[in-house]
Amino acid sequence: MTLPVAILAGGLATRLQPITQKIPKALVEVASKPFIHHQLALLRRDHLTHVVLCVGHLGEMVQEALRDGRQWGMRLEYVFDGSPLLGTGGALRKALPLLGEKFLILYGDTYLNCDYTAVAKAFLTSGKQGLMTVFRNGNQWDRSNVLFSNNRILNYDKKSPTSDMQHIDYGLGALRADVFKNYPADTVIDLAAIYHDLVADDALAGFEVTKRFYEIGTHRGLEETRNYFKETIS
Repeated sequence: MTLPVAILAGGLATRLQPITQKIPKALVEVASKPFIHHQLALLRRDHLTHVVLCVGHLGEMVQEALRDGRQWGMRLEYVFDGSPLLGTGGALRKALPLLGEKFLILYGDTYLNCDYTAVAKAFLTSGKQGLMTVFRNGNQWDRSNVLFSNNRILNYDKKSPTSDMQHIDYGLGALRADVFKNYPADTVIDLAAIYHDLVADDALAGFEVTKRFYEIGTHRGLEETRNYFKETIS
């Protein structure tokens, strides 16, 4: 069974200004292509062809550039943030009619070269309400925020990580739609808060990956990602 994938690409991308004043982060050039082309290529490689893009800031440009995805043998759909913004979790709630009962989640500024099929399978067989992929980061590329041991997520705290946390939220997750029944409608929901609550209920599965993440959320991250593609292509 393949799962639909939600890509959270609705942020204002203020850390990447002035680049993102005129174009959305998804369309920032990396290796002569809009960044999102590289994300879609990874999904297509693993036969994940139904993608729902949760867009906001300059989202019309993303839709115009990608259209319905048929040129790549994919099915792309779009859900636009409303006003006021309801956070990453709120964006997912709004997209539920297109996503169905179970889905993967990917942040729109991360390049994650991992086995998406294995992640989906782990989620479906876990019996849990959600799944988070984790990477043993050791505070190297960003602040570690997950306590992961014996294939279990014991603690997750993005705002106040503790010194015993050696793993980080990799940026790829999965949820069941009924998770959102626990939160009032039309309220701001952060995906990190949903994960935190699931950990407290022992309802969040963990899946460890071994290849580092790349991101374009900052100028430094964008430079690193561009260099990665230069080295990979050469």
